[in-house]
Amino acid sequence: MNVDTLISGAILITMNEGREVFMDGAIAITGDRIVAVGRREDVEAEVTPRETIDGRGFVATPGFVNTHVHITEPLIKGYTPEALPFDEGLMRWTIPLYEGQTVEEQGVGARLAILSMLRTGTTTFLEAGTMIAFDEIMAAIEGTGIRGRTGRWTLDRAFDPAQDQAGLTETAASALAEDVARYPDDGRLIAAWPNLIGHQTATDELWRRAKAIADENNLGISAHMGPASNDDAWYRANEGHGPIEHLDAIGVLGPNINLVHMVHISAEEVPLLAKSGTNVTYCPGASLKGGYGGSAIGLFPEMYEAGVNLALGTDGSDTHDMMRMITTMAGLFKDARMDTHQFPAHQPLEMATLGGAKAMGLADQIGSLEVGKKADIVLHDTNRPEWRPLNHPINQLVWSADGRGVHSVWVDGVRVVDAFRCTTIDEPALLIEAQAAGEANIARSGLPLLCAWPIIQ
Repeated sequence: MNVDTLISGAILITMNEGREVFMDGAIAITGDRIVAVGRREDVEAEVTPRETIDGRGFVATPGFVNTHVHITEPLIKGYTPEALPFDEGLMRWTIPLYEGQTVEEQGVGARLAILSMLRTGTTTFLEAGTMIAFDEIMAAIEGTGIRGRTGRWTLDRAFDPAQDQAGLTETAASALAEDVARYPDDGRLIAAWPNLIGHQTATDELWRRAKAIADENNLGISAHMGPASNDDAWYRANEGHGPIEHLDAIGVLGPNINLVHMVHISAEEVPLLAKSGTNVTYCPGASLKGGYGGSAIGLFPEMYEAGVNLALGTDGSDTHDMMRMITTMAGLFKDARMDTHQFPAHQPLEMATLGGAKAMGLADQIGSLEVGKKADIVLHDTNRPEWRPLNHPINQLVWSADGRGVHSVWVDGVRVVDAFRCTTIDEPALLIEAQAAGEANIARSGLPLLCAWPIIQ
């Protein structure tokens, strides 16, 4: 069999149905697909490659799937003070800084997020549904080589009685329908979803309209829910039950729904998620930094045991390294429950690959190294201190390594990272541009730099 590329001699963590790990493996690629994978000697015997890559010294994994990322927030990285209540940090700092960006700055931030993801092994992302300059950002990220699903900033609830509720809903729903028509999921790498900001900002009518758009176009919806107690309290005060119970009552839960954070939900709501097939994305880094209470009250072990599909996300501006999220998830509930059986290393790795693929409706295309699936492949350099001696590839991938060891990345069979450098983005130019854009955004905001130690210019 003639093939385009053969990666030969790598350790393969396949994530296939048998979860096979080949210590001397090979992967053959033709076009955008994996056409052979397994023992090196077996694969080499059946293919004639146009290009052969020496995989010795590397661990190969499927590309990571980040199912919650705000791609236009990187320019405000590190600026929001830590010691703030959830509402104050969000409403006084994060959102004003974000909304204060120019259209061009939003595009720069989005490209920076994608560079960060590709360089650390993420090949597919699900944007959080908070892109403001939607068309301009879609143009800015075209050609970066990553696979993604995006959504515009969408909400419609009229908290002020003077507002036209019907008009707000119609405007929001029409915009979602127009987006998925202009950026259809027709085989292109980056397409639009009818995402919602979530929390309590969407009316029942908008939820139903968005769900209908998603169902008709074989798409999904992602929405925030329950990072802090506000959402649960609002739904109980205004609807008489919890947020998941409410979404179930109005008929919008299902396998094409991805609910994000999900810290403050009740035990009674877990079976509703499992029965409906609704996906849950947890962002452990954001939860720890924000003090959401995930480790104290989060029911993620219970969700996992109930059969809820769990995925992982990086959330906002601080990091886009999914390997850090995998490590955090592997440790968080061991400590919280004082039980080392909680989320052993292989389970968070599944969440960041197969779980993310399922949440995005792409389980038949990505998430594992298998014949017929997309050639989304990451090579991790093991000739580094964190990998030596190499005793257990899965445990060391999760507990020892991070995204800085990512040497090469393929998306759709195209090598987008080669020898630690992105091939689709001019990295030095973008980093200079990002520094200038970030400084300009902060200067316009008038928000002070708060630091416990003196910063001397």
